[in-house]
Amino acid sequence: MPMHDPRLQPAYALAEAAHYLRMPPATLRSWIYGRPYPVSGLTKRSQVLIHLDDPKRKYLSFINLVEAHVLAAMRRRHGVKLPKVRSALDYVRKQFKMDRPLIDQTFQTDGLDLFVERYGDMINVSREGQRAMKELIAAYLQRIDRDTGGFPIKLYPFTRDTDADSLPKEDPRVVVMNPSVSFGRPVIAGTRVPAAAIYERYRAGDSVAGLADDFRLDISPSKKPSAAKPPETVFFVDRSLQTRRSGARLARRGKRALLGCPDKGPAAPL
Repeated sequence: MPMHDPRLQPAYALAEAAHYLRMPPATLRSWIYGRPYPVSGLTKRSQVLIHLDDPKRKYLSFINLVEAHVLAAMRRRHGVKLPKVRSALDYVRKQFKMDRPLIDQTFQTDGLDLFVERYGDMINVSREGQRAMKELIAAYLQRIDRDTGGFPIKLYPFTRDTDADSLPKEDPRVVVMNPSVSFGRPVIAGTRVPAAAIYERYRAGDSVAGLADDFRLDISPSKKPSAAKPPETVFFVDRSLQTRRSGARLARRGKRALLGCPDKGPAAPL
């Protein structure tokens, strides 16, 4: 990609990126700047996992955000060893001659198999454990849309909480991040409507029905509900509350995003 490509431009502060990726800022900071650790009375830093495209090393680009999104899948595994992850990524990089394996389309196929096998051998993970890890990473990779050259062009961030070590629950692609739309901030998929604009209108007193009508958004349940896939309703989800309410009830603090969420069960923030 040329350096002037919007996907490589500085766009997200660290805390903002961590928020979109639903992870602690300290974790993302360690991936970008390294983690300090003591050695013989001195303080050293671990090698970074993500190299910022920003020459001033302050902001993440969209491509950096996608790299962190893929790494977040690996982080979900209990007991993950980041030095081993780095070594396994370096091995894949050399084998497939990839500059940035986390965003390379080849990593989604042959590269993922090799990475999981290499990482599993280094920490003696069972074949069953390797299979589970592969499925978990693959679920994250499937949230990335690519251009004809295989480079990421859209990211559909997860919007629901799941337990660590388990596959993310089925999550509709309702919110999307595209560097060519709204400066890469979350918008409602299929529109150019920023999630923040919806929130401000609701906060000003607009009803959910009124907002849906103004922005031409469907808030009706699925026409063909089933036991395997319950009907979904679009509603506002609080970004900061730990206790949330589903259905027509609206979370009352923090920023909201319009999401598709099952009628039953708690919703998670963007």
